[in-house]
Amino acid sequence: MLQLVIHYGIHFLGPLAIALWFYKPQWKHAYLIMICGMLIDVDHLLATPIFSPGRCSINFHPLHSYWAIALYILLLAPKKTRLIGLGLVIHIIADIVDCSLM
Repeated sequence: MLQLVIHYGIHFLGPLAIALWFYKPQWKHAYLIMICGMLIDVDHLLATPIFSPGRCSINFHPLHSYWAIALYILLLAPKKTRLIGLGLVIHIIADIVDCSLM
């Protein structure tokens, strides 16, 4: 239970904290874009079974691969893609923390 609270806390409260701290005038817009980083979990549909509580997503699913993570980090540099990159990197951090708690 604590693992789920930590995992989903990072997924939802991490982007919220960044939006409120760094993007205060447009925090709702920033938060929405960063939350869209959750969409990379669509790659779980390619796995059998789709959900396995003991499986670490990092480098198992295509959008959670090391190559994809490197791309997400590169998205942090340009200002135009920074919010997308932040959402994706926060998502990966949540999954890394989840893997380490298993």
